[in-house]
Amino acid sequence: MAKPVATAYRDLLHEQIRGRIRNFFSNLGDLWIGVNDVLQGKFFDGFEDGMRFVFNSTLGIFGLHDVASDMGIEKRDEDFGQTLGRWGVGDGPYIVLPILSSSTLRDTVGWGVDIFAGDPVGYFRPIELRNSAYALRLVNRRADLLDASRILEQAALDKYVFQRDAYLQRRRSQIYDGNAPREPRQREEEEAPAKEPAKEPAKEPAKSQ
Repeated sequence: MAKPVATAYRDLLHEQIRGRIRNFFSNLGDLWIGVNDVLQGKFFDGFEDGMRFVFNSTLGIFGLHDVASDMGIEKRDEDFGQTLGRWGVGDGPYIVLPILSSSTLRDTVGWGVDIFAGDPVGYFRPIELRNSAYALRLVNRRADLLDASRILEQAALDKYVFQRDAYLQRRRSQIYDGNAPREPRQREEEEAPAKEPAKEPAKEPAKSQ
């Protein structure tokens, strides 16, 4: 259902219009991104996220233009699932959610906090405006992923395993800002001493007749 709608949306709207919509929702997200940076102890990053919101909301006309990136202020991507990961909460089971696709138990809990506590769209009123904004953001995001989903269908022999592994590796990289520590199994394999090849028993010298 989401794919045909996203395809029609992409075909009907020019990329520049879709880009402005993307920028608008991305700007709203910078507020919650800043909160998560602070919760993870990255206070300067949180300050920069707040500055991004101020500049884009004013000079960028309600976030339609990403002037903060043009000014050299980095765009980040933090959520409460990543914050839980930084606090030491494990992934839990891998889950495929309807519409939202890949997740884990930890990230699903984090997503709930993101939506019900940290998403400015949830405070839009009247309710019809809020629901329309949710739908528009979802369709815009799905349209951005159309090319990626096509590559997945063409490249992966086992799409489930490919998508699961890619998601888990990406989330681990996000949690540790691209500098993830080695996993226990990987560390054990690297530190284990190499096994010496088995020695053949020495042959006795042939007895002279």
